[in-house]
Amino acid sequence: MTKSMIRLRMSSADAHYGGNLVDGARILQLFGDVATELLIKHDGDEGLFKAYSEVEFMAPVYAGDYLEVVGEITKVGNTSRAMSFEARKVIIPRADICDSAADFLEEPIVVCKAVGTCVVPKAVQRKG
Repeated sequence: MTKSMIRLRMSSADAHYGGNLVDGARILQLFGDVATELLIKHDGDEGLFKAYSEVEFMAPVYAGDYLEVVGEITKVGNTSRAMSFEARKVIIPRADICDSAADFLEEPIVVCKAVGTCVVPKAVQRKG
């Protein structure tokens, strides 16, 4: 099935709570970005995100963390596209060493998993 991945650093602008904690809604926004790419790859159209059937937050995300966000189309209907998503922390800052220190994690930390459904109206589908 079709897969996509983005990797980016959470900034201080992403931090919403004390201790530079990033809001879980930011992770869902990233899943939406991956879903859009998946739909463009599969259908030639951005489509619309209809619903999440499952979301599980598993570890905190902080400003300075690098996330790898992956998604996959798991089932294709007439207009619906079932998808699974996973966000993993792959680099963490190490301010305890110095301001610019960071560690690339040998084992990424899964911070969130989700399952959702997107819809691409038949009239705008150009691929698939």
